[in-house]
Amino acid sequence: MTQPSLEKGIFTHIKSDFPASIVVFLVAVPLCLGIALASGAPLFSGIIAGIIGGIVVGALSGSQLGVSGPAAGLAVIVLTAIQDLGAFNIFLVAVVIGGIVQLILGYLRAGIIGYYFPSSVIKGMLSGIGIIIILKQIPHAFGYDADYEGDLAFAQPDGHNTFSELYYMFEAITPGAIVVTLISMAILILWEQKFMKKIKIFQLIQGPLVVVVAGILLNLAFQSSETFLLSAEHLVSIPVAENIGAFFSQFTFPDFSQVTNPAVYVTGVTIAVVASLETLLCMEATDKLDPYKRVTPANRELKAQGIGNVLSGLIGGLPITQVIVRSSTNIQSGGKTKMSAILHGIILLICAMSIPRLLNLIPLASLAAILFMVGYKLAKPSLFKSMYRQGHMQFVPFVVTIVGIIFTDLLLGIGMGMIVGIFYILRNNYKAPYFFHPEEYTDGKPIRLELSEDVTFLNKAAILQTLNHMPENSHVIIDASKSINIDQDVLEIIDDFSIAAGNKNITLEVIESKFNKPEERNNKAFHRVVANGNGNGKPLKSVPT
Repeated sequence: MTQPSLEKGIFTHIKSDFPASIVVFLVAVPLCLGIALASGAPLFSGIIAGIIGGIVVGALSGSQLGVSGPAAGLAVIVLTAIQDLGAFNIFLVAVVIGGIVQLILGYLRAGIIGYYFPSSVIKGMLSGIGIIIILKQIPHAFGYDADYEGDLAFAQPDGHNTFSELYYMFEAITPGAIVVTLISMAILILWEQKFMKKIKIFQLIQGPLVVVVAGILLNLAFQSSETFLLSAEHLVSIPVAENIGAFFSQFTFPDFSQVTNPAVYVTGVTIAVVASLETLLCMEATDKLDPYKRVTPANRELKAQGIGNVLSGLIGGLPITQVIVRSSTNIQSGGKTKMSAILHGIILLICAMSIPRLLNLIPLASLAAILFMVGYKLAKPSLFKSMYRQGHMQFVPFVVTIVGIIFTDLLLGIGMGMIVGIFYILRNNYKAPYFFHPEEYTDGKPIRLELSEDVTFLNKAAILQTLNHMPENSHVIIDASKSINIDQDVLEIIDDFSIAAGNKNITLEVIESKFNKPEERNNKAFHRVVANGNGNGKPLKSVPT
């Protein structure tokens, strides 16, 4: 099967990137505002972070499809930090410090951590986020907007959780929101049909843009109806500046008089670590979704995020990370290069300055419908079937990650998946440090244990158990000819067995590694094992290779 190719040049794919940037912008606006609200920060700080994440991080990053902005995973940290430090402008100093720490991590090549997350956990993360997006957007689709847009945690600031919110929404159903949701879903489903994709005009105009325009028109039409009226809580709520001067007055600057405050540095390092982890995870997930399978340079990404956070902190923005909801929306909307992320930031800046009142006519129900489609594409049933066919070693960590994300939050859920994934790695190490088939053993013939290339301390238990069960009067051959590295712990077990073998009248033969020179540690250790004898005064048979 031929892989899709991609021409180089930042403006080469503008026909794909520009429509995608509009959809990402529409999704980003309520998320920026919702995360700022949940963080206890000025609403405009979320917009600033979205602008910096798009324009600055988008330009500096090596990720072609990743989109950065304020992240829900940092909302609790930000809220607590602002309260503990006493003021938002003091907190901004911590954001700047966090950005500097990220820069340092990038230069220290800490980005390599991102490549150590198993594929099953990354895929579980994508599916888990897809499911949680759907669950979190259902109340907004019904007109119950108690929880902020962008929340991905199980426990919510309103005292409810993901599932209890589905119960409480029935107490506040808004007919107008339901109508907007149903019409929006119908438009999006229609736009997904094959015959629609063949018509040129519909290739240029994205379904989500049509959904937003339809939502605004429905909102205006419902203003004369008591039954279907949408109140301010059901709409996007971007801060309105009367003029350019008022717009720039919304920027906040750090209080650097607090630069000697130790608590500021603790918060800064915390932001750097959490933001870097979220970024690396989202970077890996975005690369998985990329149809062109490009690989993002992880260290460059940390540096770009660091510069973004320094600038965001300097002008009053929230901490920035790469965000999977916006990144996956970008990919699903046809974005091909980093130009879509940059353009979404430019559009966000221009619209926040010039048409905030128009943006405030967009119903949250319209955006819920768009996010339903994003969530479904992240958690398609076909992915579950594919992972199940790959066996339990892939499927179990995949499912655990999903369940963990749904019932805790992003980082904890991934942590749970990693623990299960590591368990399987340890289990495999326990099972396969050597090749020995007891069912093939015949009385009177030598018992042959072939050690694998790398035998570590994790294999101690399996090797010890096997050697302890060797029958009396047998001939045991330990074949290390293919071993490149054998841990000292394992050599001690073989050494001990060479002594205990005499009590069972076992003849032990050791075949030394052909990869190690005589003066190297493992080979020396085998010479020592051989020299020790087998407990009855006879030296072991040794066959060097």
